[in-house]
Amino acid sequence: MSVELNHTIVAAKDKRESAEFLARILGLEVGAEMGPFLPVQTANGVTLDFATVPEEHITTQHYAFLISEAEFDAAFARIRQAGIPYWADPRRERPGQINRNDGGRGLYFMDPSDQAMEIITRPYGSGADPAA
Repeated sequence: MSVELNHTIVAAKDKRESAEFLARILGLEVGAEMGPFLPVQTANGVTLDFATVPEEHITTQHYAFLISEAEFDAAFARIRQAGIPYWADPRRERPGQINRNDGGRGLYFMDPSDQAMEIITRPYGSGADPAA
């Protein structure tokens, strides 16, 4: 039996705001509300089910999305157009920059509920180290 990630719950201050934010940046659709969840499905079938929870119950998680070069260009343009802060690194020490890890491009940004989002064009460990 193969194992696949099917869905995960994303804690949000406002599920609609966070789901629409991510869908807009990634060029995806927000699905129909299902009980307490508002889903955003990725191309490989994984669904992020956004749920509104009390702010004190939100713990920042990291969500990384592998996208094509063209999708990166579009998402990066939407991030810049919206004035969303972004970083080249997860510690947010390189603001306003992108990284070139493994010969691709990547960046990190925060969603409205302070969830850490990342877009990359190459999986980690798949290419040349730019520092080498």
